[in-house]
Amino acid sequence: MLALCAALPAMAADLLGAVKARGTLKVAMEGTYPPFNYREKNGELAGYDVDVARLVAGKLGLKVEFVTSEWASILAGLSANKYDVIISQVGINPKREQAFDFSEPYIYSVPQLIVRKNETATYKSLAELKGKKLGVGQGSVYEQQAKAVPGIEVRSYAAAPETMADLASGRIDAALNDSLMSAYLLKISRLPIKAGAQVGAVERMGIPFQKGNPQFRQALNKVLADAAADGSLKAISLKWFGADVSKAP
Repeated sequence: MLALCAALPAMAADLLGAVKARGTLKVAMEGTYPPFNYREKNGELAGYDVDVARLVAGKLGLKVEFVTSEWASILAGLSANKYDVIISQVGINPKREQAFDFSEPYIYSVPQLIVRKNETATYKSLAELKGKKLGVGQGSVYEQQAKAVPGIEVRSYAAAPETMADLASGRIDAALNDSLMSAYLLKISRLPIKAGAQVGAVERMGIPFQKGNPQFRQALNKVLADAAADGSLKAISLKWFGADVSKAP
């Protein structure tokens, strides 16, 4: 009996027990990053990440509570326990894994350049942008990649539409973003921009949460594995991209 009682606080401390008791999963996302997460004209959140969040919460038997945050402060918000998870195209990398645990990847992409339609230079790598102005998302992995290349003037933006507007007007020479995001922007934008070269390795996007929650991690990964097996993730991928982006290319 004593052993059982001693085990209860540890079990209760796991995030899985906390969200089950609350009945909701607090999910943070940027909310300005179509087609992954953005607000429609009626103010409702929509996008690939939104559908994944609803799927995950539903399979855990929970309601989803969305919290929007600027990208630059979204990881700090998770550290401060303002929400349970982030489902907002968070790339899995060693630095972030030091601070948080991650689910298995639920989407894959490749870094890609976007340039003006009348651009004659063919930038095939970031190194070829030395001496040029490159627009990136503030706090993104693309910002880190760009700043690691000497000689590039890196300009950071809070949201992708601002980046594209500055690119079209000539304030920057190129932009670096997610290949899936780039394809969507080019599809819907009336700006004079076009796709450039893919300039990096495949990126794995996962769902980060506070360390020390093994039960939650196991449950979350089971949800994603089941969703992959029954075709749910594929269906969401096809809806937004016309291809299954939930599997590694």
